[in-house]
Amino acid sequence: MRRREKPGSPGFSFARDRPTVTALVVLPGLDGTARLLAGFADAARTAGFVRVATVAYPTDRTLGYRDLTALARDALPRDEAFVLLGESFSGPIAIALAAEPPPNLRGLVLSTTFAKAPVPVPAPLAALARIAPVRTLPTAALSFALLGRWATPALRRELRDTLDTVAPAGLRARAEAAMRVDVRDRLARIRMPALCLRATRDRLLRPGTQRALRAGLADAREVAIDGPHLLLQTRAQAAVDAIARFAAGLG
Repeated sequence: MRRREKPGSPGFSFARDRPTVTALVVLPGLDGTARLLAGFADAARTAGFVRVATVAYPTDRTLGYRDLTALARDALPRDEAFVLLGESFSGPIAIALAAEPPPNLRGLVLSTTFAKAPVPVPAPLAALARIAPVRTLPTAALSFALLGRWATPALRRELRDTLDTVAPAGLRARAEAAMRVDVRDRLARIRMPALCLRATRDRLLRPGTQRALRAGLADAREVAIDGPHLLLQTRAQAAVDAIARFAAGLG
């Protein structure tokens, strides 16, 4: 992918790449909040997305993929065409929604995510996520895994503060769900265009995870961006540029 840091820079044409579908609905990562996506949302609006909405998950309840998918479906726009973006943990939710889409869903974006558990572990080990010490995980370890060399003091602090707003039981339940999920059978039912954003420095997903995801989709393209797992937070403009180009080709 050619590097594009902002609309108007060499290689990016605002007129050519302005999205024709201007509503973007974002399903967030493991934290389930919009806090880590504020910069990305601002960049998306600048690129021409008139409405950018993040579906926030409850911070004080333990919900699995089935309940979160139902919650997200209820929050989808009913009267306007939109693009759906599933980030990391929410990829399986976005896939489930796109497999049984509302008529106004025009395109699917999957960012640093998976259709099957990204870390294959036996069921008994997956259950250990229920007692994981989420509050005491070192910030340095989280930064290494999720932010890599793109970490800044502000991003580290925001990551820690965001995770602290979510009940530990909820984070554990989501982590366990991600270790058990398998929605590969739904990929073949998705007929709309899809865009897969792959982070070239992802320390959380195995290299073949997104390759398998893309291979299961009937109409998918991939954009590789030099960045870590939290791509939307660290390389927001590059991700927005790719999504805007994708949305510009949707009817």
